[in-house]
Amino acid sequence: MKAIVMTSAGGPEVLVERDMPAPTPAAGQVLIEAGAIGVHFAETQVRSGVFASPAALPAVFGGEVAGTVTGVGPGVDPGLIGARVVAATDGTGAYAEQVVAAAAAAVAVPDDLSLHDAVAVAVPGSVALTLLRTAAMRGHETVLVEAASTGVGAYLTQMAREFGAARVIATAGTDEKCERARSLGADDVSVHSVPGWQDAVRDTLGDTTLDVVFESIGGESAAGLLDAMTPLTGRMLFYGMLSGRPAALTSQDLVLRGLTLVGCGGPAWLGRVADARAEILDRAAAGTLVPLIDSVIPLGQAHLAHEKIEQRRNSGKLILDPTA
Repeated sequence: MKAIVMTSAGGPEVLVERDMPAPTPAAGQVLIEAGAIGVHFAETQVRSGVFASPAALPAVFGGEVAGTVTGVGPGVDPGLIGARVVAATDGTGAYAEQVVAAAAAAVAVPDDLSLHDAVAVAVPGSVALTLLRTAAMRGHETVLVEAASTGVGAYLTQMAREFGAARVIATAGTDEKCERARSLGADDVSVHSVPGWQDAVRDTLGDTTLDVVFESIGGESAAGLLDAMTPLTGRMLFYGMLSGRPAALTSQDLVLRGLTLVGCGGPAWLGRVADARAEILDRAAAGTLVPLIDSVIPLGQAHLAHEKIEQRRNSGKLILDPTA
């Protein structure tokens, strides 16, 4: 089978197409004939060496696939064969024509949803849904969604009002992406690639404050928002590191303002995200949530998808198609 192997840590060129033996499902696993493969920002950081590879190199790369179950390992219901599923792997093996994943990590794709749309919405949509439930809004909050034109931010923007946001302020990296965020439901948008963008957010707020901040940029920028947040009840949900660094905040930064920082990560958090996957697929199938796809790229050109993500040129999911 054709697969994309990460040969070492480095630039997109370390993702190389090779012929590999087809995997065999072990106990508790399913074998999936891939129809759509998701590409994530975090994968570019694993590939570049910012995060450690989950497997010894060289190894088949990738962590998310949608396709048809063609085989099952011991202990798995053979009735799953023929089912369309979207599944997460352990971080390896998904950039391939055939993929093994834990049966417990495979979620049925509704009949009315394409495999491409399932991959587009499954991970970022379920993260957004879990973030919104964690924020516990009551219908009057002003929220800030960073990077609101793509990925998790785009789904937060689509669903925020349903979960209690009264006003949605967003950021995006370019003017074009700002317009996309507006089309998804943002009331006001600022360009976060401009130094001092937090001042523009404060100007937009006027005499009001931010009740909830969905923080995905990380680094030093988060500190610039603290004085714009609502004392005592303001909460920042930290879930991403688009800058490559965690939010540079101290406990004193929070205590002096009476603010709450919610860390959205770790096994328990990821378990909640996984539990939300079936619901987010149902929402997409019903048309209440719009899957956002930037482009579909042949599997053998996976390096191009990584280049596009790193250059911040995507607005929506980048999908690898092993059939193209």
